[in-house]
Amino acid sequence: MISGLTLTVALFAAPALAQSPPQPQPVPMPPATIAPVDKPYPGTITVHVDATDLDRRILTVHETIPVAGPGPMTLLYPEWLPGKHSPRGPVDKLAGLIIHAGAARLEWIRDPVDVYAFHIDVPAGATAIDLDFQFVSPTDPKQGRVVVTQNMLNLEFDQTTLYPAGYFTRQIPVSATVKFPEGWKVATALRPIAGAPAGETTFNTVPFETLVDSPIFAGRYMRVIPLDTSSRPVTLNVVADRPDLLAATDAQIAPHVKLVKEAVALFGSKHFDHYDLLLALSDKQGGIGLEHHRSSENGSVPGYFTEWDKNPGAHGLLPHEFTHSWDGKFRRGADSWTPNYNVPMRNSLLWVYEGGTQYFGTVLGGRSGIWTPQQTLDNLAGYAATYDAVIGRTWKPLIDTTNDPITAARAPEPWRNWQRSEDYYTEGLLIWLDADTLIRERSKGKRSLDDFAHRFFGVDDGAWTELSYTFDDVVAALNATEPYDWAKFLNDRLTSHGPGAPLDGITRGGYKLVYTDKQSDFGKAADSAAKRIDLNYSLGLSVGKDADLTQVMWGGPAFKAGLTVGTVILAVNGEAYDGDGLKRAVTAAKAGKPVELMVKNADRFRVVTIDWSGGLRYPHLERTGSGPASLDAIIASRTK
Repeated sequence: MISGLTLTVALFAAPALAQSPPQPQPVPMPPATIAPVDKPYPGTITVHVDATDLDRRILTVHETIPVAGPGPMTLLYPEWLPGKHSPRGPVDKLAGLIIHAGAARLEWIRDPVDVYAFHIDVPAGATAIDLDFQFVSPTDPKQGRVVVTQNMLNLEFDQTTLYPAGYFTRQIPVSATVKFPEGWKVATALRPIAGAPAGETTFNTVPFETLVDSPIFAGRYMRVIPLDTSSRPVTLNVVADRPDLLAATDAQIAPHVKLVKEAVALFGSKHFDHYDLLLALSDKQGGIGLEHHRSSENGSVPGYFTEWDKNPGAHGLLPHEFTHSWDGKFRRGADSWTPNYNVPMRNSLLWVYEGGTQYFGTVLGGRSGIWTPQQTLDNLAGYAATYDAVIGRTWKPLIDTTNDPITAARAPEPWRNWQRSEDYYTEGLLIWLDADTLIRERSKGKRSLDDFAHRFFGVDDGAWTELSYTFDDVVAALNATEPYDWAKFLNDRLTSHGPGAPLDGITRGGYKLVYTDKQSDFGKAADSAAKRIDLNYSLGLSVGKDADLTQVMWGGPAFKAGLTVGTVILAVNGEAYDGDGLKRAVTAAKAGKPVELMVKNADRFRVVTIDWSGGLRYPHLERTGSGPASLDAIIASRTK
C-alpha cells in the first residue's frame, strides 16, 4: 500500500521524469559565395551561342572557362543587373547544364542559399572546363519577355554566360561567337573580328562587364541610320517585323540627328568611342528600354516611323536611354556600382540615376524636336498631374521608392497610387525641374542645370569607365553651380510627405497645373496607343481595352464605390459599355445624373453608383504672368 506522502511525492515528481521533445535549432549556413577581388583572371573565356532555333526559341550555348588549377570552383549566373536595379537574372531559364573537364563529366551542386551559384571540383591536370547548356527563352509573353521571333532576336550575354566567382567582372576577358540565322543583319556595340567560321560572327575580346553591357539586336529586316559621323560616331540601328516599317523619312530622322547634337551640347562630352542606338519596331518581340554605356536596347511600337503622329508618347524612349550613357552608366551612385553581377546593389541614388535621366531626357526630347514644344509641355503636365494625385505620398517618401525594384520586382500592383512604384523616375524629374528653375531664378538667368550637367557628367571626355558618386558629391556640384543649401533642398523633397507633388518647378517656370474637360492631343494619342480610357482625375479610374479597370485611385470616387483593378464594366447607365459612352456619362453627371455602372468581378455581378459631379478633368500647363518663361527656355533648342 502506498502512503499519502509517497503518493504526493510521486505526483509532483512525474512531470520532471517526462522527456520533453527536442526543440528545433537552426542548421548552420553554408559558406558565403567567395567575394570578388580586383585581380586579373588567368585566361580568356570563350562563349559560343547558337541563335538559329527560331521555332523553339532556344539559345544553345557552349562555353570554355580556363582554370588555374585543381580544387573547388564556383560559377555564377548574373543576378543583379544594371538598369534593372534588382536581382532579376532569369536563372530559371538556364537549362541542360552539363560540365566537362576534358572527357570527365563534373557534377555540379547549386548553392542552397545563393541559387545563382554552382559549385564544382576541378580535377588535377585540367586546364579548362567546358559548359554546355541552353537558355530556353520565353515562347509566350506569360513566361516573360519574348526575345526571339521569326524575324528578330535580342541577345543579352548575361542570360547566356556563367562566370567564375572571386573576380571583378572587369578583370575577366571574354571572346564571344554567335551563330545567327542565315542572311540576318546584326547590330551591337561589340565589333566583329575576322576569322570566324562561315555563318558565325566572332566579336572582339572584351571584359565580361563590357560583354554584358553590349546586347545584340539581329534581324531579317534592319536599317542602319548614321546620326553622327564624327570620330566617335552614333548610329541608329532599326530592326522591324516587316521591311515597310523601316521607312523613316528625312523629316523623322532629322530630330534624331539633333538629339545627338543637343545631348553633347548639354553634357559637353561623349563617354563612348562609338554608340549604337538599338531600336526594335515590333509587337511580337517584347518591349524594352534598357541603358548601356555604348548602346541602348529600345523596343517600340511597329509604327514608330510609319505612324509617327499617332505615337508621340513612344518618342521619349530614345532620348531617355541615350541620356543614360552619361547619367547612370558613366556616373553611377556609389552604392549601385558593384564589382560583379552577384553582389547586391543598393538604390538610394536612383532619383539621380533615373530621375535625372527622366528630366534631361524630357528636355532633350523638346530641344531636339522629337517632341514639339507643346507636346513637351503636355507631357510635363501629365507627369505633374500624376504625382500630384499620388496619395501614397502621404505615408511613403520618395526616397523609399528607390527600394521598389527589389520589393515589388515591377509586378502589377492592386493600388498603384497608394503603394507607389518607382516614383523616383518622374517625381524625381519634378525635383530636377525645381532645381533648374531655382538656379535660373537665383542667377538671374546666367546659370542653369545645364551648367551642373557639364560639371557633373561632362568630366573626363572620352572615358567610358564608371565614375561613382555620393549624395555629398551631388550637393557639391550643385553648390559649385549656384551656392545654396542644396542638401536641405534635396532632403526636404526626398523625405517629405504629401498630399500634392513638388510643383515649384512648374510654377517658377512660368506655368501652373490646371484641369479642363478637353484632353490634350498628346494625351489622346497616349490613350489611343495604350487602348485605354484615362479618367483618373474624374472618376478616379482607367479602363483597358477589354473594359477592365487597369487603375483605381485610392480614396477616389471609384474607390469609394468599391471598385478594384480587374473589375470589368458591362454597362454604363443601362447601356452596353463603350469608352465614349462612359465619357458622356461623366459629363452628364455634372447636371445631377449619377454614373451607374454594371460591373463584373470574378463571379460577382453588381450595379454601383459613382458619386462624381465634376465632369471630365484632364491636365494642362497654363501660362502665368508675362514675359519669357524659364520653362520655355529650358526646352528651347541649343544647337542649329
